[in-house]
Amino acid sequence: MLNDGKVSTTIAVSDLDRAKEFYGNTLELPLIEESPGGVTYGSGGGTTVLVYPSQTAGTNKATYASWSVNDIEAVMTSLKDKGVVFEQYDGMPGVTRQGDIHLMGDHKAAWFTDPDGNILAIDSNA
Repeated sequence: MLNDGKVSTTIAVSDLDRAKEFYGNTLELPLIEESPGGVTYGSGGGTTVLVYPSQTAGTNKATYASWSVNDIEAVMTSLKDKGVVFEQYDGMPGVTRQGDIHLMGDHKAAWFTDPDGNILAIDSNA
């Protein structure tokens, strides 16, 4: 059933041009398709990210998408060099923090937002 299909994420944005700058240039996701209804970007393993204009942009208070990366520190440095600011969440049970990296055993995670405040994450196993 669903386990045979690839999953993609769909993210509401208020300004499609601003979203294209962020997802295409800042995050360096390759453009797959652009239509009046939104822009689709590619990511690892054939997964996709669709950003589309909506009046509800930025209202989700949970993580929209998370990318698993091999070297979280290097990815964070690259994103910080492009102006991305990382979130710091304190008080999560069983989680400690080293700077902007949240540690859950051997698992590392960091969160940031897009220009609409949509929450995105990167994660890595140490």
